[in-house]
Amino acid sequence: MIADPMTAEVADSAAFPIHPPADALDRVPDGPALDRLLFTRIVGLAAQHPGGVTASLGLGCDALVELIRRHAAGFAHLLATLPDGSGEDAIEEEDLRAFLLDHRAAGTVEEEWLAAIVARRTLGPNHLWQDMGFANRRELNAMFRRHFPSLVALNSGDMKWKKFFYRQLCEREGLMLCKSPNCEVCDDFSACFSAEDGDPLSALARVARGEGS
Repeated sequence: MIADPMTAEVADSAAFPIHPPADALDRVPDGPALDRLLFTRIVGLAAQHPGGVTASLGLGCDALVELIRRHAAGFAHLLATLPDGSGEDAIEEEDLRAFLLDHRAAGTVEEEWLAAIVARRTLGPNHLWQDMGFANRRELNAMFRRHFPSLVALNSGDMKWKKFFYRQLCEREGLMLCKSPNCEVCDDFSACFSAEDGDPLSALARVARGEGS
């Protein structure tokens, strides 16, 4: 007997809670299981966004419906309330989406979704892994290794991803972003390369709602 794929996806989504236990933070899966984890985290945080899920992620309604159906069926209850439209692009979003897609691994629709989501969430004020809804930077790096591996090679110095993206876009346009001839002697080295510590935004939102730490 063939299992109902939607039932299986709900079970998979339940295996990757938005608020993972502390001992789960060091375990990052691979392959399709990684996609389910990432998209569950992404949709879970976006569902709390006052601007709406579609605008928060830079995706249209049809794309988000398919994303949830494939990878985050635990959020199927959102489907009936999704608005049309992905919100207005910031000036750099189109260029960043194109840059990401230039480096995608396999030409999958998941990579198209992630390019749009990363471009929109890069506009947030926090570390990119936080604005994506991930538990830590390891999950973000795992996403890039799976879907945009040539970006990981290009960012060989492990620069903070938001800094890295804007540096790349500026260099494409022939703009001088940094005053220093190289990173190693730059006074702002720590701003670009230091650790990205902090708590997941989903956990902070839970505390703000008085639901415990």
